[in-house]
This record gives sequence, structure tokens and C-alpha cells, in this order.
Amino acid sequence: MPPAFRFYLRVRYQECDAQGVVFNARYGDYVDIAMTEFLRNMGYREALQSGDLDVQLVKQTTTWKAPARNDDVLELSVRSIAQGTTSFTLITEFRRAGHAAITCEVETVYVRVEGKVLTKRPLGEDFRAALMRGSAGAIVDHAGYLSIGAGQRVT
Repeated sequence: MPPAFRFYLRVRYQECDAQGVVFNARYGDYVDIAMTEFLRNMGYREALQSGDLDVQLVKQTTTWKAPARNDDVLELSVRSIAQGTTSFTLITEFRRAGHAAITCEVETVYVRVEGKVLTKRPLGEDFRAALMRGSAGAIVDHAGYLSIGAGQRVT
């Protein structure tokens, strides 16, 4: 299996709850941002912006193993684990940067849709192949910069 796409972000104060840990709903936000960067890094930036590639979340399962706190830098590893006719499943593993232990795991099922009418649309062979390849080994931060390639901007 190729190395996963990795996305880095820093937990901000306002993303934490009264217990001082990342509020549970924020994980969905983080996954959505990482998924978008995953697809952009696979070469689908223009398709996402034009609406030619549009997806809807249909199922998301989150398993927490340890809390994340304010100012933690999180590493989200994203990879595709299944593709159907119109759907695909991504797994996102959260780690504190520099640590091997998974702190959270989120499995998300998306359906490709026709943007304006929101009807299901086949993935297509090109997109299916791109999902299988993923963005193996790419490392991107919250600003969209690759950390390999000396600060190269992902466009």
C-alpha cells in the first residue's frame, strides 16, 4: 500500500470545548478540509471549483482514542479504502505530529453527485484510478503548502 496523503493543522483555542479538548464536531470539519486538500493534490482543483467534481457525505463514523488539545499540531493521514459505482470511502487517521499513536479515526463515505440537481453520478474510471493512487506521500499544511518541495504551493 502506498504511503497516505498527509495534512497538517494546528488546533486553535476556539476549536476546544470547556474540557479543554477539541470539540467532537470539529473532527468533521477537519476531515472535510483534509478531503478537499487530498482531492486538490490529486489534480482535481479545477474540477472542484467548477463543480464538475461534487460529492456529498452520506456516512461518517468517528472513533476517538485520545484527546487533542489547543495548540496541538495534528497530522491527518487520508487514503481511499473502497470505491463503488457512485461512492467512495476515505479513512482519515489523526495523530499528534511526530507521534505514531492514532488519536482518532474517521471513516467517511461520499457519493459523487451532479452539482446542480444533486443526483448520483458514476465515479468514472479516471477518478476511480486517481482514488486508488491517492496522493501517496504528499504532505500539505493548512495553508495548502507542500512541505516537500521547499514550500511549493498546491494550486
